[in-house]
Amino acid sequence: MNLQGRSAIVTGGAGGLGSATVHRLVEIGMHAVIFDRDADRAAELAKELGDSASAVSGDVLADDDVTAAIDAARAVGPLSLLVNVAGGGAGGGRLVARDGTPHDKTAFIRTLEMNVLTTFNMTRLTAAAMAGNQPDEFGQRGVVVNTASIAGMEGRTGQVAYASAKAAILGMTLPMARDLAPIGVRVCAIAPGTMGTPIMYTLREELREKLVEGIVFPHRFGRPEEYALLVEAIATNPYLNGENIRLDGALRFAP
Repeated sequence: MNLQGRSAIVTGGAGGLGSATVHRLVEIGMHAVIFDRDADRAAELAKELGDSASAVSGDVLADDDVTAAIDAARAVGPLSLLVNVAGGGAGGGRLVARDGTPHDKTAFIRTLEMNVLTTFNMTRLTAAAMAGNQPDEFGQRGVVVNTASIAGMEGRTGQVAYASAKAAILGMTLPMARDLAPIGVRVCAIAPGTMGTPIMYTLREELREKLVEGIVFPHRFGRPEEYALLVEAIATNPYLNGENIRLDGALRFAP
């Protein structure tokens, strides 16, 4: 899809992967709506980027907030790209801890909400809006890029909640692509490995070095800009659909 002059929504757009994506989309001629719960950070980023970006603060699970983000995007160009970055975790740990304590059920449910329900809710509403676009020469009306994790493929010890949530996002990809094919909307997911987001660099140096150990090549954290480049590649390649794509430097998690 030719993205110039079109608009995009990036959930979690003020965070590490999200802000890198927003920068890249603006560079290639899109208007980016930064949809984030952190109103101040979203507004600051939008101010930095000028007329090519706008900020909408809100909750991806709140339909009125999602509608506000959709309206903001459609006001400046055809809404043709959704990048679901918003996610996170609400506590991890083993299914049964060494002291015999079972995993907290509330934390498990909340982790699913933060990742699975947000992705589902944002995609269903945005894709419905994309259905009203004029199709391009390939019949495309829009593209959705979701964010999973390699933890969804090979979760480590203590990641049962997060791995389950990311596995669910990976499991959505193909049925979403099939569901949205009649309206010309493609769906792919990116499964990042260990990415060098700002929060990662708050960790102790020795812990950061340990996290890099299993990365084959390049032997370093992934860069948020590299995530953004993959978003662009997915959006601009009309034959890429229904795929879960690893972005991990050949990292494979050990137990």
